[in-house]
Amino acid sequence: MILLAAAAALLVAAALALVRAALGPSVFDRLQAANTLGTCAMVLLAVMGFLNGRPDFLDLALVYGLLNVIGVVAVLKFFRYGGLGRSDGPAP
Repeated sequence: MILLAAAAALLVAAALALVRAALGPSVFDRLQAANTLGTCAMVLLAVMGFLNGRPDFLDLALVYGLLNVIGVVAVLKFFRYGGLGRSDGPAP
């Protein structure tokens, strides 16, 4: 019962993150909302795996979390330097 309440709370948090992503005034607010949405999805995947008795969902949740972090770093690097291939300074 408590895990179902946790799943419902995660769905509410994901809905609020979607609203923030739609209404965010800047790109970084939208990126933070997308990161929050990815984190909520990762935890929800782990909770659903626990509820269904499928421990392999935890592995999927960890991989999804790593992809979420790598994606956020790539997008931030793109907005900082103007491309993903250069690391020595801003693009001309």
